[in-house]
Amino acid sequence: MLLRILSSELLKIRRKLIWFLVVLGPLGAVGLQIVNYGLRWDYLVRPEKASELWSDAIQSVESLALPALLIGLAIIASMTAGIEHQMNAWKMTLALPVKKRHVFAGKFLLTSLLLLVSCVLLAIFTYIFGSVLNSMIGLHGPVPFGELLRASFYPYLAAMPLIALQSWLSVTMHNQAVPLTVGIVGMIVTMFGAYRFPDWVPYKWPALVNTWPHPLYAVGAGLALGSIVLLLGMGEFVRKDVK
Repeated sequence: MLLRILSSELLKIRRKLIWFLVVLGPLGAVGLQIVNYGLRWDYLVRPEKASELWSDAIQSVESLALPALLIGLAIIASMTAGIEHQMNAWKMTLALPVKKRHVFAGKFLLTSLLLLVSCVLLAIFTYIFGSVLNSMIGLHGPVPFGELLRASFYPYLAAMPLIALQSWLSVTMHNQAVPLTVGIVGMIVTMFGAYRFPDWVPYKWPALVNTWPHPLYAVGAGLALGSIVLLLGMGEFVRKDVK
């Protein structure tokens, strides 16, 4: 049932701007770093730091990909739910022989899938960027795939509570200004307050900074709380009289 609902949701966005945003986020993060390296080449690509070029490139892209992920999840969640809101089609959607919790889960899965595609593209673009940098200075060492995958996917997994929250707000609120505002404020809070918050604050987790020695703490906490927020949002949507 969920696969059929997800297929239906994908058909709804077939010719929508959402796909452009899915590509724009990772492409913009890598593109800005290409410009940065082009303008500051002598400083960023020094011979004594040649062995760290891969790590520096990955970390530089990650620093821009994080705000793109945080604002992107709010925009994508709003746009996927906005299809029904704009056409006043919620009653028509819920009149179909599907359960309300499946409809809600379908919106969450669609948002999560689109963000996952964006993370895959981020890994690919970062790999191309790092490979070109290394080839330009004649290095052909091993690619740190572990670090590359961690930087591309860990923030996404740690942000699951935020994805579930934004899906919840976007689906249940007709006025999309509220969910978007929450998403923008959340992005600002994460970018400027992550290092000051205690480890239990969810807005800290996508930054992968904590007092533990490994970012898997944030990933595990994100997946666990994300499941709880999803169930809470689903429960409210099932009880709510959607107009």
